[in-house]
Amino acid sequence: MQGGEPFYFPGNRTGCLLVHGFTATPQEMHALGEHLAREGFGVLGVRLFGHATDIRDMLRARWTDWLASVEGGYNLLRGSTDRVIIMGLSLGGALALLFAAYTPVAGVVAMSTPYALRADPRLRLARLLGGIVRFVPKGPPDYRDPQAAIDRRDYKAYPVPAVKQLEAALAELRTALPRVTAPLLLIHSEEDDFVTPDNAVSIYQRVGSSDKARVLVKNSNHVITLDAARHQVFEAAAAFAIRVGAAPT
Repeated sequence: MQGGEPFYFPGNRTGCLLVHGFTATPQEMHALGEHLAREGFGVLGVRLFGHATDIRDMLRARWTDWLASVEGGYNLLRGSTDRVIIMGLSLGGALALLFAAYTPVAGVVAMSTPYALRADPRLRLARLLGGIVRFVPKGPPDYRDPQAAIDRRDYKAYPVPAVKQLEAALAELRTALPRVTAPLLLIHSEEDDFVTPDNAVSIYQRVGSSDKARVLVKNSNHVITLDAARHQVFEAAAAFAIRVGAAPT
């Protein structure tokens, strides 16, 4: 998908691994990656399996394939860095936490991350029609910054089998959270009505990290790395990376 390619910015010995969300592409993490690169970090934005190609590729995806994409990016980044901070949006945040439950990382930034899927009518329809249809349209976007919708590169529908894999990944996350001990920053929009802010509270309460914090932003929808409050998100993520990046893993 043109504009949705993986990206890499060389930098210092601390790397930031950026993981995009469900049906999205690395494009939604690119501006954050540029901000981190200006701070001196090495940055790699990975593409999850089945994403940014053809939506039909997601019909055969398993959540373990997405986690393997994260692992592959981590191994690549470790080739040029001494420590890695992993940052993810939505599904990417869930995968970041899952990966950190089993692999030593310097820190985790989980943005707009679900603890469990809510009863969103589009996702509920996808589950109900699983044996009948393969794709459910997303509907119109609700960005506070209209340019974000113009720039966005993503699939315009939810692949029904992949929704079930998303649910399986979140079930695994709920089991794994107590094993996550890396420093953690949770960033969420107060106005996110797709993955509501109480998801961040649930993660915060159950994660095993003792060094943990929550940041709430306003004037953004679910995709906070693209919407109107994105610079506040970038600054919070960079400040966290600066703080934990110099510490040994």
